[in-house]
Amino acid sequence: MEPNLRFGIWERQSFVQRFLRWTELLDPTNLLISIERIEKSRQLLFTNEDAARHNLNDQRIKEAWKRSLSTVHPDSSRLIPAFFRPAAFLPLTAPMVSFYAYTTAFTIINGNSSYRRHGAEQVVLGTGAFSSSAFLGLFPYFIQTKCPLINPLIKRALPIIFFAQVSAMNVFASRSLEPIRGIQVMDKEGRVIGLSRKAGEKAVRETSISRAVLFGISALIPEVFTYFYKRTLFYLENPWSLWTAKLSCTVLVMGLMVPVSFSMFPQVGRVQSRKLEEEIQSSTEETELFYNRGV
Repeated sequence: MEPNLRFGIWERQSFVQRFLRWTELLDPTNLLISIERIEKSRQLLFTNEDAARHNLNDQRIKEAWKRSLSTVHPDSSRLIPAFFRPAAFLPLTAPMVSFYAYTTAFTIINGNSSYRRHGAEQVVLGTGAFSSSAFLGLFPYFIQTKCPLINPLIKRALPIIFFAQVSAMNVFASRSLEPIRGIQVMDKEGRVIGLSRKAGEKAVRETSISRAVLFGISALIPEVFTYFYKRTLFYLENPWSLWTAKLSCTVLVMGLMVPVSFSMFPQVGRVQSRKLEEEIQSSTEETELFYNRGV
């Protein structure tokens, strides 16, 4: 019988015991266990069935169960890819879910509001944008799991490229109604000339570019910093400092890139009237019109 399945049958644990067990299985270091160590632990559980059942306080047995339960599927007895092990669930989903939920809401709230919005419509739009962004944001990690022999340079670049692209796509999805229904364009006195779909396309496109630059560079620079930092004498003497240094670099770059990104295009954009719809052109003699790009 599969040891993990056997463990579940034998052990009638209370909620508190199961909770304590899961705190061990969700340890992020379980993602780094080598196949060799897993196989040795599994062999110990297979060859010492009685000891594995009755000596749960023995450190060797305890560690063997931890490695087995956290890395092997109890039904198929197959090794669970590191990306899908229980220990990977929280680190991968919690930040992504929070990040994309916030950025989707931020984009919708800070988008152009010159067209009529319906509550249910906004909820559906926001949910779709958030769901698709969160899914696509995890895609490069899935590729890395399925293609472990991928070039190291590509492996580092792939999440950054996807992150920038998905951030841009999140804007397109969140504000997809603006190019469809159009946004208000105004003359220099603030008088509304009409609704322009082409202005809506321009506003969404500019915001998407700024968002891609923001998160793309914010992800790229810490990776470049890490590459060179690992080659310094300080890191070789203090390897524990990597996480702190990278986090500090990320916060600093992000803090600098937010105003850079927001400043790439004017919040109140300008567009030549001849580039807009014919009905807009016929409604004014102004050569230049204005629109709210949003953030």
